Amino acid sequence: MMERPTMGFEEAISAIAKKVEDFSATLETEEATKTAVIMPFIAQVLGYDVFDPSEVIPEFTADVGTKKGEKIDYAIQRDGQVQMLIECKKIGTPLDINHASQLFRYFHVSNARIGVLTNGQLWCFFTDLDRPNRMDERPFLQLDLADVDPHTLPELKKLTKPAFDLDSVLSAAEELKYVSSLKREIGRLFKEPSEDFERLLISHVYERSATVKVKEFFRPLIAKACAQWLGDQVNERLKNALQGQAPVIPAAAPVEEPEDSGAQEQHPDGVETTLEELEGYNIVRAIAVAEIEPERIVMRDTKSYCGVLVDDNNRKPLCRLWFNAASVKYLGLFDKDKKEARHPIDKPTDIYKFADQIREAAKRFR
Repeated sequence: MMERPTMGFEEAISAIAKKVEDFSATLETEEATKTAVIMPFIAQVLGYDVFDPSEVIPEFTADVGTKKGEKIDYAIQRDGQVQMLIECKKIGTPLDINHASQLFRYFHVSNARIGVLTNGQLWCFFTDLDRPNRMDERPFLQLDLADVDPHTLPELKKLTKPAFDLDSVLSAAEELKYVSSLKREIGRLFKEPSEDFERLLISHVYERSATVKVKEFFRPLIAKACAQWLGDQVNERLKNALQGQAPVIPAAAPVEEPEDSGAQEQHPDGVETTLEELEGYNIVRAIAVAEIEPERIVMRDTKSYCGVLVDDNNRKPLCRLWFNAASVKYLGLFDKDKKEARHPIDKPTDIYKFADQIREAAKRFR
């Protein structure tokens, strides 16, 4: 029996997420996806020994009606009873109910209460809330390794071998299922507000009749308010900084310091603060609050970059978000002499890799 490396639950998820990021472009078959991502997830995240057939049964066979010899990719057993069935697809394959026909059939005739459909990156967990012994069409839990939602992790942990608590998962499954659906719908409304949603919001802030002209006036304001609200809701709990640093690209010049450093800068026409900039700003603020008060940390957007300042003062820069280029993003960090070095990043959450430098910069302005 191969001994599994000792690794914490969240650390294991981060490790598999890194595999997905690094290898997804080269995994061209379902078998390659299983080997590189799915088996490590079962072993390192869920904690089951993939080489012990009393725990993990590959190519699990159970005759269903007139269909004989059909196989499902993995069955996970506890105490000799099948508890989970896992059907796998090649990474990048869209997951929908049409891809889960075998999983539906096996779920119906087995003792399993959890069905899993995965392409390695996205993991969809199903049970039988709607009808007993019939797998639901919608998952009660989804984990996207390219964008991990920390709210899903406590429930996922209940399905791991060390902390297996099926009753607790099933009792919370209905709430999880509908909360997840509501979150997706709220997200859709915030990205593309419907006419009904706009009308509802207008009715709460505008006492007169919402004419066509009034709706046209409020439409961009609603979009702007939604974007700003979403930015404010970025999770402020620090994530563990990943190991290693991206290469440093030095910038040419130190920060310019205007005489009236406390004045509010007037944005020129054409400046648009994006959701990624708002997310980046909130991540920087979440990191820096360990050293300074959050109300002192402000965002000042320009056409070239989005600056994060202390006390709205150009002489007190925390960082710059160079997110406007189509091909690459940079995080600009400053040393004690206010010289900027730009670090390439792929997404706003990569800012957590530089948490130590941001906290060090914040210390200088305490």
